[in-house]
Amino acid sequence: MAQKPSIPKGTRDFGPEQMSKRNYIFDTIRSVFKLYGFQPIETPAMENLSTLMGKYGEEGDKLLFKVLNSGDFTKKITDADFSERKIPQLTNKLSEKGLRYDLTVPFARYVVQHRNEINFPFKRYQVQPVWRADRPQRGRYREFYQCDVDVVGSDSLMNEVELIQIVDEVYRRLGIRTVIKLNNRKVLAGIAETIGAADRMIDITVAIDKLDKIGLDNVNKELVEKGISESAVEKLQPILQLSGTNQEKLTQIEEVIGSSEVGMKGIEELREIFGYLTLFDLDVEIELDLTLARGLNYYTGAIFEVKAKDAVMGSITGGGRYDDLTGIFGLKDVSGVGISFGADRIYDVLESLDLFPKDSITTTKVFFVNFGKEEELYCLPIISKLRKAGISSEIFGNNAKMKKQMTYANAKGIPYVVLVGESEMKEGVVTLKNMETGEQQQVSVDVMIETLS
Repeated sequence: MAQKPSIPKGTRDFGPEQMSKRNYIFDTIRSVFKLYGFQPIETPAMENLSTLMGKYGEEGDKLLFKVLNSGDFTKKITDADFSERKIPQLTNKLSEKGLRYDLTVPFARYVVQHRNEINFPFKRYQVQPVWRADRPQRGRYREFYQCDVDVVGSDSLMNEVELIQIVDEVYRRLGIRTVIKLNNRKVLAGIAETIGAADRMIDITVAIDKLDKIGLDNVNKELVEKGISESAVEKLQPILQLSGTNQEKLTQIEEVIGSSEVGMKGIEELREIFGYLTLFDLDVEIELDLTLARGLNYYTGAIFEVKAKDAVMGSITGGGRYDDLTGIFGLKDVSGVGISFGADRIYDVLESLDLFPKDSITTTKVFFVNFGKEEELYCLPIISKLRKAGISSEIFGNNAKMKKQMTYANAKGIPYVVLVGESEMKEGVVTLKNMETGEQQQVSVDVMIETLS
């Protein structure tokens, strides 16, 4: 019996309609990236595990897809290795490569490897799939696309402001109402220092980053389980429950962590960013959220997260400042900042809110009914002329029954149908039918091109 075809959990097939909608998202995002002077690059799907491991924290490392070595991948493994079941050591011997977890670490590797070819500051964008061995659920997949935009080689906070403008422009074009959650990892470091747990900043940030998902009580429980003292957790509570305007929150947190030099540096950076933003008329709402941590270890400054206001969905864009990500590859003191748009979540939001434009799924604008060989010979040069004018056109492959051909045009959502019979050929015209209104008229080819353009 033939095997029933299937695909791995957390991955998906995309049909023509879905791909048309996805390309609408990609094209919109790319056009905004280009508008701000960013250049495209691509990196391989696989990276050396040495490039990826240790860059995403302990939880992130667990979500890396490892690729078995080619050939006899067990040749370096002894019976003792198997019997001791030391998974990290086994993994190192079985796998030297892994699928990329995000686009930022491969980008840092790219910058270091190609530093003699790059002009700094380097503004790049990248639209490619990434893979995470996560538990599949709504809005969370094992294979998904990221649309990244980064600036490296500049520590100017104007870059953060430009990224916020990019977020605003992308979602304005897509029609999604959004809010940007903004924080700074230096402020979080200042909080950890103030509550007497400076050496536990990673544990603290990983826990409070889950506040929206698991609630305050569970965050507190996780902090205690990670070994944070109950007195430190108690000191953290007012910070986790700040309220008011952005400026009021900054004033309140300054009163709490004012003795921390690194914390005050973070507050200054946030104030400077908010000052720049007053110069622009932005649609997006910007909210200072001091519980936002973003669990990735490489962030050192401003951090961003974007959520849709009208859809139940996690973050649809996120990112932040990383002051020395390239340092792990031997290129010190190259600061960068970037954000990543989650195309798959954006797709789900657009779909749930019915925001995809109708023409985003239309691939063919004009369909020519095939009535026979003579009509084919008459229509083919016209189709060529339409295509040269940038109007997507096609003709049915044979002179099948009219009903079959019209069913095909309807199924593809083609807005116009051209009918050419004996009288049209004799008069040198075509009959153009609007499939939405049912109206049809005889027109010359030039008039048809003008109408459809």
